[in-house]
Amino acid sequence: MGKIAKFSTPLIFQSKLLCFSLLYLFSSLLAAVYFSFSATKCIFRSSPFDPLQGPFFSYPLSYGQHKHAIPTTRRSSCNSPVYFSDYWDVLEEIQNIFVNSTFPLPLRYMQGNAETFGGNFSFQNRISYFDHHDDGIELPCGFFKSFQISSSDQSSMEKCNGLVVVSAIFNDHDKIRQPRGLGSKTLDYACFFMFVDEATLRRLHFHKLISTKSKDFKVGAWRIIKVSSDYLYDNPTMNGVIPKYLVHRLFPNSKYSIWVDAKLQLMIDPFVLIHSLVVMENVDMAISQHPFFVHTMEEAMATARWKKWWDVNGLKVQMETYCQNGLQPWSSDKPYPTDVPDSALILRKHSAATNLFGCLLFNELEGFNPRDQLPFAFVRDKMNPKLDVNMYDVEVFEHVAIEYRHNLKQGGGANVGPKTKRVSSDLFANGNRTCGKCEGYLLRMWGESHD
Repeated sequence: MGKIAKFSTPLIFQSKLLCFSLLYLFSSLLAAVYFSFSATKCIFRSSPFDPLQGPFFSYPLSYGQHKHAIPTTRRSSCNSPVYFSDYWDVLEEIQNIFVNSTFPLPLRYMQGNAETFGGNFSFQNRISYFDHHDDGIELPCGFFKSFQISSSDQSSMEKCNGLVVVSAIFNDHDKIRQPRGLGSKTLDYACFFMFVDEATLRRLHFHKLISTKSKDFKVGAWRIIKVSSDYLYDNPTMNGVIPKYLVHRLFPNSKYSIWVDAKLQLMIDPFVLIHSLVVMENVDMAISQHPFFVHTMEEAMATARWKKWWDVNGLKVQMETYCQNGLQPWSSDKPYPTDVPDSALILRKHSAATNLFGCLLFNELEGFNPRDQLPFAFVRDKMNPKLDVNMYDVEVFEHVAIEYRHNLKQGGGANVGPKTKRVSSDLFANGNRTCGKCEGYLLRMWGESHD
């Protein structure tokens, strides 16, 4: 009679320690493969199975909304990677914040009529409002001229009482880009508003993205708000900073907002972004660091050198005004990693400090020019109450949004003003030691001050 075959356990499985080691090895390899093929190593999600919506809008090929993407370095690591929580947990927590948290009473704003939308206040008048501790004092904060929109649009904006995502296109300077990575319930709880003028609206009609018969316009996720430019600024860039920095006035019942420059395509769900960069950090505002500059004067020099603003002599006056009134170069003594942001994406809690910052910064933009990186550090450092800002790594910014070049017009880019005014070289030339009212700033920035 034959013997019954006996099967012994392979030696490799007889050691518990070896089994656990192999299990750990395979788990690590799977995680490495996942993160290697995921979109980023700067952003980590708790689950790769969040309920993301697929594409929900198709453009005609003629519109070309995805032309001219600006390549990023897609760095393989981050100094401060961002960890995103589970979508459903985020949605529940933020909804609870909307319902149960106490948000500040609105600031009191000046009313009346003026020659410009912002009131055209002098610098000494503007700076007198930086120290704001009396809620009874009325602040200048725009709207001294009519911001003309339809009554139905106004009603829709007032009903947005949670998170609002805002963008703007004036003078047909950009394309409407649909957000990606939205959770399955995000469009039910978040509002998306895009402000446009008549020139942009005509282009949308031309491409049949909106109907000429309808009074309420929508393109994908975005509700399109037509703004009459009759009472606004001649410069379309200045018109764009109205919704960018006065969002708390346009949406008085919203608790949080995200500003998205029209040159960006948002790639991460807005609730997840607000939760990770604002709520979890317990700050008023989150904004990216500039990829190259840390000093305001560096940005001013680049603005003049690359003709980002036509009145270069006006830039000199602006910087000397700020230097004379306490602007300091960035140093490690400041509680921020830089003085220069990339302001294309701004995440805000509508707190008293954030609303005050928006008013003060807008007033500076009207007073000098719409280059919002120039007054950023001056307003942030001089205002009271202080603003808590999360100035996160530029690597994170590169992964939460894709940047596209502005519309490329025939014969070059759109004009932003008259022919460039020349300025004497005493402010922008490094070798000159007669730097006017900013000499002390520049010496400290170059590390040559003996103060």
